[in-house]
Amino acid sequence: MTGDGLLPALHRLARETAHPAGACPACGRGTVLADRPDAAVVRHGAAVVKAHADGTDPGAHRVRLALAGHPRLAGIFLAPLRPAAERVHGRLVTAWPYGVPVDPEDPDAAPWEHAAELLARLHAVPLTGLAGALPGPVPPMRAPLKVTAAVSRMRAAAPAHPAARAVERARDGLRLAGGPAGPLALCHGDLHLGQLVRDRAAGRWLLIDVDDIGAGDPAWDLARPAAWFAAGMLPPGVWARFLGAYRAAGGTAVPRDGDPWPRLEGPARALVVQTAALALAKAAEEGREPDEVEELMIGACVRIAALGPN
Repeated sequence: MTGDGLLPALHRLARETAHPAGACPACGRGTVLADRPDAAVVRHGAAVVKAHADGTDPGAHRVRLALAGHPRLAGIFLAPLRPAAERVHGRLVTAWPYGVPVDPEDPDAAPWEHAAELLARLHAVPLTGLAGALPGPVPPMRAPLKVTAAVSRMRAAAPAHPAARAVERARDGLRLAGGPAGPLALCHGDLHLGQLVRDRAAGRWLLIDVDDIGAGDPAWDLARPAAWFAAGMLPPGVWARFLGAYRAAGGTAVPRDGDPWPRLEGPARALVVQTAALALAKAAEEGREPDEVEELMIGACVRIAALGPN
């Protein structure tokens, strides 16, 4: 949860962003969309403001914010309303247009093909063509770091859980160091359906969340749906639609045809480890047992640990 004073300040900033000409008495106080240690998000009308995680690197974040507004990413990423973040209660805060999120109550309408196409287009953006318009070099994509952070959180919250040792063994078997199997690409770094919104003006889906974007192995952007498929959480037909749309759009993370798993297995295993570690940590922090979905990922991680290094 956020510290005292941050949420009221975000409400005020969101209201001022949505109504720069003055007050709007009929508009209400606004809505808290998220209130977590890693992000606090408040909406007021057509504007959303986000307080990023405490300790966010301001230099890398400045570049990531500029990437979201870069002309080469128009139609791929939601562009910010303001080109720079500001400090609010010690946190970096950014402003965005409100986009309609994916409806969690309608899984059959989930825009998997749109997500795949957006990823393929993002991965095709030439890194060399971005540097001149950015305030610094493109930072590394943060996905591998999040695996390590999740395991550290598990160690602190649930060190004695029977599955924690299996998660540790699975983590030790991962190859997180070293470069990608192919050329570096511009990656999202944390792709899931919560990272898509529909632009209300244009009616198209766009990627959101700049916190992890950077240069890296594009296979990591396919790792979460691949991990869900491998764990039995994503139906084979949905996985086939996603992978087929990515390939049809020219995605570079996997071969154009044939078996994609030589490229995806390592990142997919890593995402299973990350998800299982977070499941154990969150359950322990909330004083409960893992739920059914969390148990699926923990079970998948136990199976990975039994397979040995990837």
